[in-house]
Amino acid sequence: MRVALVQEASDLDPAVNRDRLAARVAEAGPEVDLVVLPEVFARDFGKAGSDVSAHAETLEGPFVTAAVAAAGATGTTVVAGMFERSDDPGRPFNTLVVVDGGGVRASYRKIHLYDSFGYRESDRLLAGPTAPVTVDVAGFRLGLLTCYDLRFPELARTLVVDHGAEVLVCPAAWVAGEGKVRHWSTLAAARAIENTAYVAATGQPAPRYSGHSVLLDPLGAVVAEAGPDAEVLVGEVRRSVLEDARRTNPSLANRRL
Repeated sequence: MRVALVQEASDLDPAVNRDRLAARVAEAGPEVDLVVLPEVFARDFGKAGSDVSAHAETLEGPFVTAAVAAAGATGTTVVAGMFERSDDPGRPFNTLVVVDGGGVRASYRKIHLYDSFGYRESDRLLAGPTAPVTVDVAGFRLGLLTCYDLRFPELARTLVVDHGAEVLVCPAAWVAGEGKVRHWSTLAAARAIENTAYVAATGQPAPRYSGHSVLLDPLGAVVAEAGPDAEVLVGEVRRSVLEDARRTNPSLANRRL
């Protein structure tokens, strides 16, 4: 499976982001099976603590419609983040959608809201249900995570052990700050190594966010990695590498509960 990680900033204008999504997916081309864009790519968070409810959409709204059209034009699958309307009009969900040309394949509402490092995401957003979400793409099972979820190893482990995920896909808007790139890189590598799974982690770029999107193999080796600035990475996820890693390090089979 060929994977493109799109490290690009989300704008405050949703129309700009729909155009950017279409352009980046088109640039990736039909040879890419999966295009992963960052968290809330439909519209950025804005100033910390901002009310984002006015920018929430349904899964039938303009952002998802644009993503389906872009995926259909190239025959690929797209993962991207958005604000999704909830029953609480003041607090939407922080949602990932997985779409192809046929429509929505899966959606995941962020479980762990970013109430950390001085932020209070739960003041403006609603946490999703704790049920993990997986989806099959190009012969691999993807497990979905969003940003802060990366700090919770039990979610990644549940996706892999209980739901068969082979590739952990983590779109993010990882806020910049002292030590934050180190946290991002370390946690992404840990989730790959401890679960013998690929990790495809896509972030928004500097200066507001940390960048450093990365595709890691199941032993934690870097397949492709970005720096701080806007960039598109392309790498391959290989069945043979996954199987070899799990033979070399059968830690999932060796677990004792």
